[in-house]
Parts: sequence; structure tokens; C-alpha cells
Amino acid sequence: MNALPPAAGRPLAWDAERLWQQLQPLLPGVTVEVVARCESTNTVLLDRARESSGWPDQPITAPGALDALQALPAMPALPHGRRLGDTQPCLLVAEQQTHGRGRLGRPWQSQAGASLTFSLSLPLAPADWSGLSLAVGVALADALDPPDAGRAPRIGLKWPNDLWLIDAPGRGRKLGGILIETVAVGRNRMAVVGVGLNVAPQPVHDLTSGYACLQELDARATAPAALHRVVPALALGLRRYERAGFAAFADAYALRDLLCGQPVTTTSPGAAEGIALGVRANGALRVRSADGRLHEITSGDVSVRPAASERDG
Repeated sequence: MNALPPAAGRPLAWDAERLWQQLQPLLPGVTVEVVARCESTNTVLLDRARESSGWPDQPITAPGALDALQALPAMPALPHGRRLGDTQPCLLVAEQQTHGRGRLGRPWQSQAGASLTFSLSLPLAPADWSGLSLAVGVALADALDPPDAGRAPRIGLKWPNDLWLIDAPGRGRKLGGILIETVAVGRNRMAVVGVGLNVAPQPVHDLTSGYACLQELDARATAPAALHRVVPALALGLRRYERAGFAAFADAYALRDLLCGQPVTTTSPGAAEGIALGVRANGALRVRSADGRLHEITSGDVSVRPAASERDG
């Protein structure tokens, strides 16, 4: 297995055909694309979906802020020759993103070979969109760090959308992030699930949550190998979420919950400091503030971090 980035003169071998064959039974009609560089894989797939919908300027929505689907207007006609309402799944992998972004618009730094950045777009119709980023985190973490009753997990999940390499209870460094956005295509809702994972050591700037990479778990790790490991698990996880919601992932999330039982600080009014008490069935973070009140925090624009750390995540 090649662990050297392309800068060392060894090109990445993605084996997209084999990955497509794995995904086809899970996501019929899926396409797999690998590009050397793009601005943001989420942005590319969202723009395609909006163009296909006939509303190129329609708003992009986070799963936790969705309106009822029956409020969607009828789809306008598209010029002849254009695909109308295309909701075929697509996996887009970029060896490097020039303007990668995470939650709350934060930039995501990446380097070809040292990072894995991809987005998966697909139509989703769960009964309830609550906790989707948490379910995705479980699917990714379980694929990279399979559960083992004989040891504590090495990969923890930091509410609401980060994977951390655990250094000590409640402490660690950021290994990856998840950005989920949705857009309407006809009567369907397309979800674009963006994932960024650090694979190898690389120079980073202004990263307040610390830096961790997969090669700390496996020195042979490469971006293509990680892709083949996580994407089928992600596809299975999304279908499971569509059927059963976050409840199907709640126990597995609790095993990896980095914040549970830890002092945290938040940007939520009324709960600036407190103790994290895990998440509810709807994915909301429970925090008991110093005055004894229990708060439930939904993702929105709220940031949460371990209180003893100066790192902001």
C-alpha cells in the first residue's frame, strides 16, 4: 500500500471502477468521478442539483432547517436537451479542494495525497432528518475504527459533525469533518454529504482543534484506501438512516461521544458553560449549565468545545 503523497512522485491510484461496482447495488445508477482539483466537491454537486431542478438560485438548506416538502413549488420546464430532475446518486472525489469548506463556512485545508475529500449526493426521504450528521459520523468512524469490545474506541465523535482522534477522555485532535447540505429537485430532496479526512501529516495553519491523521492509526493509510473503506459504509449508513432515523445509530454514537460527561463551553445563549450529557433521540446535545438547568442544543449556528481546551471546533 502506497503511503506517499503525489508530491513524492507516486500518483494516486483510485480504482474508481471497482468502487463503482461496490456501490451500484447500494445506490443504483450511481456515478463515480475523481478529479485532480476543484473548488469544493459539495459546491459542485449542489450546483448540478440546482441546475437540474430548474431553480439555479434556490437556497441550500441544512438538514436541521428543512421545511415541509409539500411546500416545494412545481418544477419549471428546462430547455430542450437538458436533464430534468436528475436525482441519480454521484460520488465526487477531489484530490485537492481549492476552497474546501466545513460547517459554519469554516475553511477546510487539504493537500493532494495527504487528505481525502469527497461528496456523495443522493435523494433521501427520511421521516425525520434529525441527527443525520451524527449518523454519518458513526458510519465513518465504525468503518475506520471497527468497534472492539476489548478496547476503547480510538476515533471519537464530537457533536455535531467532527471525527477526532482520542488522546484522553474528552480530549483529542480533529481527524475529519462532515458537511451535509440539501436542495430540492422536483419533489425529491437531494442530500449532499461532504467528508474531509486527514490521511497523512501536512502543514496546517490556524487549526485551533489540533491536527490528527489516519496514518497515526495505520502508517500504511492512503487516501484511495480510506475512500474504498468508508464510502460503501457511508452508503449503507445513509440507507439505514432513511429507514430508521438516528435511533438506529444512537447506541453506537454514545460509545464514541467525545463530549459526554465533559465540561464544555458553547455559543448557545443560556448555556455558555456546562456539562455535556449526551444527545437525545433527535440528535440535540444535552448540556446542564452551572445553575442546574438542562439545555438542549441543536446544531444551527452553535459551536461547542471541551471547556479545558482553547481549541474551537
